[in-house]
Amino acid sequence: MIIRVSEARVRPERFDDFRDLIVSTVRDWPDRYPGLLGHEVLVAPPDTLQYVSRWRSEADLADYAGEQWRDQPVTLPGEEEFLLAPLHVRHFTVAPLD
Repeated sequence: MIIRVSEARVRPERFDDFRDLIVSTVRDWPDRYPGLLGHEVLVAPPDTLQYVSRWRSEADLADYAGEQWRDQPVTLPGEEEFLLAPLHVRHFTVAPLD
């Protein structure tokens, strides 16, 4: 499993609008992307939002995000008007605890 975290620094005066845009956009993604195991939108007002997604495999993540998935965030048209800085994307795997 791969956990992908996209972090947005949002203009505080646009935070609620951006949150609503992201939530409405990603709501049906588990139905659209079979390798998406689960996802959340995490908010830390006034200016930080994270989209966290859990993917079954690298191939599933590449089907969603493209061949440059390791380095390039997935962006929505016009989202830059909401942001203070470009999106930041990171990936994690789970370390066994035993």
